[in-house]
Amino acid sequence: MVNINKRYGDKVVIHDLNITVNDKEFLVLVGPSGCGKSTTIRAIAGLEKITDGDMIIDGKRVNDIPSKNRDIAMVFQNYALYPHMNVYENLAFALKLRQLPKDEIDRTVKETANILNIKELLYKKPGQMSGGEKQRVALGRAIVRNPKVFLMDEPLSNLDAKLRVQTRAEIKKIHKKLGVTIIYVTHDQVEAMTMGDRMAVLKDGYLQQIDTPLNIYNYPSNIFVAGFVGSPAMNFIKVKLNEIDGKFYAESQWFKLLVPEGKINKKYIEKEVIMGIRPEHMEHISCANSLLASYSESGQKEQMPTDDGISNLQTIKMFVNMLEPTGDNILVHAGHEDIAMTISVSSNAKINTEEETDFAININKIHLFDAETQVSITQQD
Repeated sequence: MVNINKRYGDKVVIHDLNITVNDKEFLVLVGPSGCGKSTTIRAIAGLEKITDGDMIIDGKRVNDIPSKNRDIAMVFQNYALYPHMNVYENLAFALKLRQLPKDEIDRTVKETANILNIKELLYKKPGQMSGGEKQRVALGRAIVRNPKVFLMDEPLSNLDAKLRVQTRAEIKKIHKKLGVTIIYVTHDQVEAMTMGDRMAVLKDGYLQQIDTPLNIYNYPSNIFVAGFVGSPAMNFIKVKLNEIDGKFYAESQWFKLLVPEGKINKKYIEKEVIMGIRPEHMEHISCANSLLASYSESGQKEQMPTDDGISNLQTIKMFVNMLEPTGDNILVHAGHEDIAMTISVSSNAKINTEEETDFAININKIHLFDAETQVSITQQD
């Protein structure tokens, strides 16, 4: 995709999009509703005509090539199976259109059924199957065609939570087994994190960041990416960066945190910035002290400070408003008048609502953003 733009009248839905998808890569396009991800994948398929730019597949410009001649296969959200045909006939349909020999069609259909574990479904019709079974058949219809690129537009959105987890694992296995190129659209950042070799985060038709899921999680390029990727979402707090006696602090009305020098872009000293911290990088102080004690007992205490000699764990006092037990953890909703935070703590933490309590922040995990542009100003490790 080179300088791709898409307009509907005066409304621009894709702005100068440049993405190169590597051979055999699993790329996930992720973002909220209306960000342009489905329009992008439909443009790749040839179902939407781009306004400007070049769509290139396997080194060939395909702007004016019809969808049916682009050698791509698309898996839709609504399965798009022929209801009057059984599974075997649905899988064989595209092969019959190519006028392949009957024995080759039979072999290809049965090989695909083996890959997807749907042999027992071959003579059932879509109306006799569950949503998960239908989605595997829809995947099979794409696989039998052996295309250059697989396009998947939110294929799991109609499945329940358990089936989503199972089916995304199956799709990953298929990708690894077949060594195919997949471009996958989702609004679910958990799907994006777990499935993609790389993920491209979109907002309002603009590409915000493209990288491996882990790099995007650890080094978000701006506040939008930082808040969108990760569950629960990152907390954001306005702070002022100060330097006192050669040490650096992030200060608000409610706290003063000693920050490693390696995190600070010094041109922001004495300026207001946005500090981000993920809920999982905080803990109730009692559990944090237990962790410190266990490090000390195991002779690993030296691992706790940062390179600056500052303890990773700094204390912040918050008023607890609500608790949400999730099993192994408790989501604590806490804050002050102008601060609202979510903190993920161990389930054995002793916390009461409607009172102030101390929490430990892993200060080496904070993110800093320019207050005006919202871009990251965190010094990378």
